Amino acid sequence: MQLREFNVGCVGGGTGLPSLLGGLKTNPWLTVNAVVTMFDSGGSSGQLRDELGVLPPGDVLKCALALSRNEREARRVLLSRLPMLEANTRLGGHTGGNLLLSMMEQYSGDFLEAVDGLRLLLGCRGRVLPISTEPASVCAQYSDGTETRGEVEVDAGQSRGRQVKRVWLEPEASIHPTVADAIRTFDAVIIGPGSFFTSLMPPLLVRGVREALADMDGPIILIANLLTEGRGMRGFTAADSARWVSDALGRPVDVVVANTGRPSAEALARYASENKEPLEVGTLEGETEAVLGRFWCTDIARHDRRRLAFAVWTILSQRLLREDPVVSAFSS
Repeated sequence: MQLREFNVGCVGGGTGLPSLLGGLKTNPWLTVNAVVTMFDSGGSSGQLRDELGVLPPGDVLKCALALSRNEREARRVLLSRLPMLEANTRLGGHTGGNLLLSMMEQYSGDFLEAVDGLRLLLGCRGRVLPISTEPASVCAQYSDGTETRGEVEVDAGQSRGRQVKRVWLEPEASIHPTVADAIRTFDAVIIGPGSFFTSLMPPLLVRGVREALADMDGPIILIANLLTEGRGMRGFTAADSARWVSDALGRPVDVVVANTGRPSAEALARYASENKEPLEVGTLEGETEAVLGRFWCTDIARHDRRRLAFAVWTILSQRLLREDPVVSAFSS
């Protein structure tokens, strides 16, 4: 049996994608690349975008930290807020990492070059690729016909009970050519986990993503979230997630990884008070494969890194090495 490295792209943002990256990077047979959403409008990233005219650095920074050689120390330093800047109304409240990446962008004049510089500084194994360097905002239309603009506002609407019917980017953004070329070389693409309509869907709506993925022969794997996100997602399932992703990409999702574990009754009650409920699998369409397992192992709604990483490796080995007789015998 001849083993080989798989070159995979992980798409998304928020807190879910860095957790996936942190688990996968320990596998020596994987080269892990983050393809990151760039349409964050909240918190420090939104403020820096508005005040300094830079691209939102937050999601890119978190992914670079997840892939860094010494993640714990890098997070301790670059996610700290600088006390000497608290009195400065423009710079106070920002993390050192967000300010560093914004400074590197302004110095180089090229956000991708700044991200590559940060990646080298942190000793990342794999690349961090912003899906686009064109400024845009995520917009949504709800079932009642109302519309809203901005990541924070879209999330707030569905939390209040509005059901998202359509999402788009305004203005339209195009994929960065370097990222399009990278996607075509991937052996597989993994989407999620993360806030569905504001972290996972936006990068899939970028012009050119569908075409780049059409040239990729490997499987598309969707990591379903653990919870719904407010009253507007009541009854939403992993199968619904797969349909949204398939419609955006123009090709079916090959595998959906979904959780069957449950936390304590107290934890479920706490999330229920926030109108969040465990995401059920639902009925998958076509030949989409369901890979089910207990990925929710604590009272905090977060995928267990090691369990998720092993599940992804199992899927990749079965799908990409299935012709090898030794691997096939081992898998059976």
